[in-house]
Amino acid sequence: MRVLHLVMKGVYFDQIRDGLKRDEYRLRSPYWRKRIEGKTFGRIDLSRGYAPKHCQDRHLSLTWRGYDVRMISHPQFGPHAVEVYAIRVRGDDDDCSAPGSNTTKGPR
Repeated sequence: MRVLHLVMKGVYFDQIRDGLKRDEYRLRSPYWRKRIEGKTFGRIDLSRGYAPKHCQDRHLSLTWRGYDVRMISHPQFGPHAVEVYAIRVRGDDDDCSAPGSNTTKGPR
């Protein structure tokens, strides 16, 4: 089972953990394209910064729900709209403690 590892800033990690943020954005660049497009994952592992594995409160393991490609404006990416991978990280039935088995891939 392939795992997508995403390291993120604390504010975004906390929003996902608390159920306030449903998508995590990654710039649609060659770097992320080769890591995401055409791949199927079993789960997504999120970490709050580069946290050691023993810091369980700084890690989440979520079900892979696929992604969409979107145009967004966000301060993180500068003043202009950019194309991003909107990786779906939250759903109503998530269980953060169990590795996921959903293998949906690509845009819906």
